[in-house]
Amino acid sequence: MNRYEKGKEVLESIQERPLEEIFEVIDDIAPDMSRFVVEFPYYEIYTRKEVDLKTRELCTVAALTVLGTIPQLKDHINAALNVGNSTTEIVEIIMQMSAYAGFPKAINGIVAAKEVFAERDLLSD
Repeated sequence: MNRYEKGKEVLESIQERPLEEIFEVIDDIAPDMSRFVVEFPYYEIYTRKEVDLKTRELCTVAALTVLGTIPQLKDHINAALNVGNSTTEIVEIIMQMSAYAGFPKAINGIVAAKEVFAERDLLSD
């Protein structure tokens, strides 16, 4: 299996949706960007055995919270849930980022998490 196919397998397994759907917004203008994403982070990094996917996704949620990239953050909150993280773990990691990214970005992250949890019917009454 080549780098692209293995990266695609990993990405689709954690996102639980087809690759074409994930990158449909950019494929018409920058199809190579999709390939770069599949081959680099999802093959070169996510397939390394030193850290499990659950930990990798929590780290990604933290990084995207700090960066304030909400669409990607929501994708990775979904992925974090898909690989076994709890809603509590995700919220705690986002809250911790308030110390490093500031309250506005952490609050935006919490709102993004709430939206994902609501879509997945994971909010408590």
